[in-house]
Amino acid sequence: MSRRQRTSPDTPTTGAAAGSYEIDSGIAELVPDTFLPDAWTLMINGVPSSHVQIGRPDVLEFEYMRWIAAIVEQQVAAHHDPSTLRVTHLGGAACTMARYFADLWPKSRHTVVELDSELAQYVRQWFDIPRSPTVKIRVGEAGEVTAGFHPASRDVIIRDAFAGARVPLHLTTPDFFRDVQNALAPGGLYVANCGDFHSLIATKTELAGMAEVFAHVAVIADPPMLKGRRSGNMILIGSDHELPEEGSPEAAGLARVLLGGAVPAHYKDERWTRDLFSGTAPRRLDNRHDHADGSTISLLEGPEGV
Repeated sequence: MSRRQRTSPDTPTTGAAAGSYEIDSGIAELVPDTFLPDAWTLMINGVPSSHVQIGRPDVLEFEYMRWIAAIVEQQVAAHHDPSTLRVTHLGGAACTMARYFADLWPKSRHTVVELDSELAQYVRQWFDIPRSPTVKIRVGEAGEVTAGFHPASRDVIIRDAFAGARVPLHLTTPDFFRDVQNALAPGGLYVANCGDFHSLIATKTELAGMAEVFAHVAVIADPPMLKGRRSGNMILIGSDHELPEEGSPEAAGLARVLLGGAVPAHYKDERWTRDLFSGTAPRRLDNRHDHADGSTISLLEGPEGV
């Protein structure tokens, strides 16, 4: 994963300004980064959601986003043509990952699914997000939108959707994973950001559901998370195409990238991953829109693109 310096230091700023803003789901806050020029952390209801440096889409400040980028870049290089790549981002916030990949692969096309229509409007004003068709922001609920995708219409689907600090439960079930698999073209890749506690119960449950649908599964996280010693982010990976196996050149190359960051992470292949969730049952829900707190998510209708 490269750190390219393609943008001039006098790249103009956008409409970002520090402060709190009312959005459909509560309060968005823009907090300036005191270390990087023209950089911002987007907080949603007090939870850090995204980081953006204006004019520098290649900068990924959040470590878990670097880990997502590492596996996506490795798999795209192995199985896809970047000039025709179709990527869907479930959970938009500041569109950090869409900016990054659109900069890396200028001919790729990105659909960002964002539940909050006010937030979608704001991030277009605040940040230098490429315009549609390069990056299209679609307002809608991630599960419903995914269920409506045409078969084999996406190459990569990235889920980074949260309600507060938790992933909505209906986005962690085999039913949802089947919708994802149906939308992916042959050789497609599913990557999910799973926030979890030291027990790793959420990770194990999701992986059990993913393994019911995808032929191959793997994970990325830092060593303390993999050993169940703290709370944090686990990156869950699913595909019907074989994923790198431990000891292979592909896994070794991925390991070099993951170990090079400020927070080193490890890639764990299918054998390790299946051992992790062995004996765990997938999550089943009667209502596919059950929220993490037991309530239901009201589906937000909005324009097709922003």
